[in-house]
Amino acid sequence: MICLAGNFPALQIANQQVAGYDASWIDEALARAAIASNRQDFPFIDEIRDGIIHYLENRCPLRVFALEDLFERMRVMLRKIGCQAIADHLTPLAPPVTVSLVKSAREAGNGYELVFFKILSEEIDALKLAGAETIRFRDLDECVALLTSDQRSRRRQKVGEQLKAEIIAFLKRFHKQALTAERKLTLTLDL
Repeated sequence: MICLAGNFPALQIANQQVAGYDASWIDEALARAAIASNRQDFPFIDEIRDGIIHYLENRCPLRVFALEDLFERMRVMLRKIGCQAIADHLTPLAPPVTVSLVKSAREAGNGYELVFFKILSEEIDALKLAGAETIRFRDLDECVALLTSDQRSRRRQKVGEQLKAEIIAFLKRFHKQALTAERKLTLTLDL
């Protein structure tokens, strides 16, 4: 299901779609590109951002727009106005992404925790590669319920608590590893 905020298309970031985003990530991506091209004094960030927002809100015919395609359009626009160096250094940066853990749990199937962690790790890597730097996870209880649904009720509670702790620890470890990487990644979990 696609939920549109205003007239903005949802953004496709790896396997996730983001709707209801603001424009701060566009400013940040343009500022980073300007700094990378040694143009710290680049004065047109607000105008370019406003042009992108205008396009997304009023001219984009798509309901879902791939983030990479949006950044390619931004590069073309920067080249047209004579900002080749900034266009060359512009890399995709996604707005904050919210991921339901239920999706990975359903893919893994109940009782397949190792598969779940593999799928979750691949999802995080794909989002990071696509330009996500802020990922919020939700639906932890529902995820654990799906993964432990074949357990007997007394055992399910104990296994569920242990699995919940393992998921939290996994995300914390992944977050710590990401802090040392070239591109920062912030992972949060709604409890």
